[in-house]
Amino acid sequence: MRISTKGRYALLMLLDLAEHQGEGYVALKDVAERQGISKNYLEQIIALLKNSDMLKTARGFQGGYKLAKSPDQYTVGGILRITEGRLTPVACLDDEVNRCARRDSCATLSVWEGLGRVVMDYLDGITLQDILDQHRQGGGEYCI
Repeated sequence: MRISTKGRYALLMLLDLAEHQGEGYVALKDVAERQGISKNYLEQIIALLKNSDMLKTARGFQGGYKLAKSPDQYTVGGILRITEGRLTPVACLDDEVNRCARRDSCATLSVWEGLGRVVMDYLDGITLQDILDQHRQGGGEYCI
């Protein structure tokens, strides 16, 4: 499993909004400058996140984006599922129902299912607030 730049940048953008949430709506160009990410690429990511009710938007001079909820209500797993889709270690687990012709006789299926659970439990256990707190303490445990 590999997380694309879309998933990584979405996480960075949401972290930036979380860090600047006291400033009201934040212009996308400011996020792009602070994070060193193309504004055009962030606009593509914004389109995904707006449809998921993660963001509030405002148009006009003081417009921009801000989180719709507090940072402790956003998990890394939730963000990555929106930007990456399902995060499964093997293709036969991509669909809700495993349609693989070998599923009933596959000796390794339980390994891949277990790996998927461990990864998602880990990612769902980390919130934006956790990352901000860790970063502020100078720790490097979460590296995106």
